[in-house]
Amino acid sequence: MELPPKVKNMLLLDSEGKRVAVKYYSDDWPTNSSKEAFEKAVFTKTQKTSARAEVEVTALENNIIVYKFAQDLHFFVTGGEEENELILDSVLQGLFDAVTLLLRGNVDKREALDNLDLIFLCFDEIIDNGIVLETDATVIAGKVGIDSTDPNAPLSEQTISQALATAREHLTRSLLK
Repeated sequence: MELPPKVKNMLLLDSEGKRVAVKYYSDDWPTNSSKEAFEKAVFTKTQKTSARAEVEVTALENNIIVYKFAQDLHFFVTGGEEENELILDSVLQGLFDAVTLLLRGNVDKREALDNLDLIFLCFDEIIDNGIVLETDATVIAGKVGIDSTDPNAPLSEQTISQALATAREHLTRSLLK
């Protein structure tokens, strides 16, 4: 039986290699310091490349890393050396495009930090326990986005922020009666 493709981590670093948003799905880096050391190694290995137009691929510590840069943000997706690069590429492209949609094209560190909740929700929509769930940017952004579904839709089909807004609306209505 073939196992589904697995992602070990998704990293969003700034132009100096500092964390903006990261999520690990593997025990390969058990401590925070080992995670930071890996992030530094990834950044150091890739900082001299020009991965702005196309997605680039590199190998590091028995891992395949696909990455792309936008302004002062560096996007990385890591998989094991046995993973298919095209799948990792589609995960990265889905993340990059969804973040671009949600940030309305302003893909920079300041905007990313202002919308960190949306970026982490993107991570959660794309990957669950390392398993790829979704790579279509419009689907991801639609599930994460605040105004993307009908407010009368069942709670199970709403995002967290939409569900909270609906609950707030119902509470306000009940208090005004």
